[in-house]
Amino acid sequence: MALMHDHDKGLAFDLPKLLSRRQALGVFAGGLTSSALAACGGGGTAPTTTASSETGGIPEETAGPYPGDGSNGPNVLAESGVVRSDITTSFGDASGTATGVPTTVELTLLDVAKGGTPLVGAAVYLWHCDAAGRYSLYDQEISGENYLRGVQQSDADGKLTFKTIFPAAYSGRWPHMHFEIYESLDAATNGGAKLRTSQLAIPQDICETVYATDGYEQSVQNLAGTSLDSDMVFSDGHASQLTRVTGSVDEGYALALNVGV
Repeated sequence: MALMHDHDKGLAFDLPKLLSRRQALGVFAGGLTSSALAACGGGGTAPTTTASSETGGIPEETAGPYPGDGSNGPNVLAESGVVRSDITTSFGDASGTATGVPTTVELTLLDVAKGGTPLVGAAVYLWHCDAAGRYSLYDQEISGENYLRGVQQSDADGKLTFKTIFPAAYSGRWPHMHFEIYESLDAATNGGAKLRTSQLAIPQDICETVYATDGYEQSVQNLAGTSLDSDMVFSDGHASQLTRVTGSVDEGYALALNVGV
């Protein structure tokens, strides 16, 4: 039997966590990517999107019903191979590959208590839906896959990078990615406590450009049916979660976000 999507479970699933969410204190938003993407090609170059840069922590958010961290069914974090930068393919006994517009995600972790200095050696588990709005491990068609999920450790500058694809917009939610922050790789892969669970949002103009390409047809209508201001997660403030974006459809996009913890 096919499992339900986020929007099928409705607001009731996320309401308890949403009601307890703290208003964003401020942000370390934006940030430069580790490498500039070429600005040539038919897709055009994305405009730079920059949010606020005030000091503060990224807000706590719901992990949703498809975390894959053992809190609701499967636990991909316990599997050998989950620590990887390229999350476009499945690992272990699975062999699928997620298709879509190439995208890199660079997060810079900053220690708010220490004035925004790099948070070194922390681990981030990132996951998101595919170009059809499905989550690996859970949706019936791809329940045997574990792509678009992975863990990386922050370097001396607090940075870590994932290679992935641009996610879909599914009904009821603004285009987003989920992530959990742990104090170390050992904590992330051995059931340690989370420092923060949150989500990042993608700017509207970039989404509209990507969704005009093949493979994202259903996302056009879904995006038109919601907004950042009405989204169940981002409606109470999204400045600290809105990514900076560079790139193009032809050359790929780079999303960057400074994450205060």
